[in-house]
Amino acid sequence: MITLFGLGAGFGLPEISPFVTKTEVQLKMAGLAYRKQRAMPPASPKGQLPFIDDGGALIADSTFIRAHIERKYGFDFDAGLDVHARAQAWAFERMIEHHLYFALVGARWVDPANFAKGPAHFFDGVPADRREKLREDAQFRVAENYLISGLGRHAPDEDIDLAARSLRALSVQLGDRRYLMGDRACGTDATAFAIIAGILTPFFDSELRRRTEGFGNLVAYVDRMMAQFYPEFDWSRAAEAA
Repeated sequence: MITLFGLGAGFGLPEISPFVTKTEVQLKMAGLAYRKQRAMPPASPKGQLPFIDDGGALIADSTFIRAHIERKYGFDFDAGLDVHARAQAWAFERMIEHHLYFALVGARWVDPANFAKGPAHFFDGVPADRREKLREDAQFRVAENYLISGLGRHAPDEDIDLAARSLRALSVQLGDRRYLMGDRACGTDATAFAIIAGILTPFFDSELRRRTEGFGNLVAYVDRMMAQFYPEFDWSRAAEAA
């Protein structure tokens, strides 16, 4: 059985890491049996989550895990899409992972109140004499990556405006369809769902979340995907609790 390594539930989500969520949804799409195990990024061959253990083979990075599933198990996540639609799906995935994701990072890690409420607690188990230093170092490294991404170089209202353009592109692409590329979920839907749900979680308060809530079809899309792939997780109660 495949073992999927992730952070586990938290922040009002069934899985804290959106990239672990992406892989978990794709495992479910492919109908593959798996079990989850908690891990931290240093345990991964690439120093990041997710990674999987598939019969002793360790594969890290959600995109390479997808390729492994397609190659080993013969599952085509984009079945039914022609060459043009496949290209569009890939382009949207790159936009989500290399632009919209960093807006989420800014909201969770760079915002002081959200950092204190969420990611700071990753270090609660560290001895007290080292805890604050590790928290500061981790936040600094993430903020540095946020800066390198380009979004961190702008004023807060400017980076939200840029993120909203990506959200608008996704909203237009989705339209009144059930999934991004049509009536059947494809690989990019796992990515879009994971990132947008991470933004919409009521656990964190942010302007990014409020702007995202303005795209009604994206909110409904996340609700549908949550009900389909995490039926045991009460997403509506998480919202009510906030």
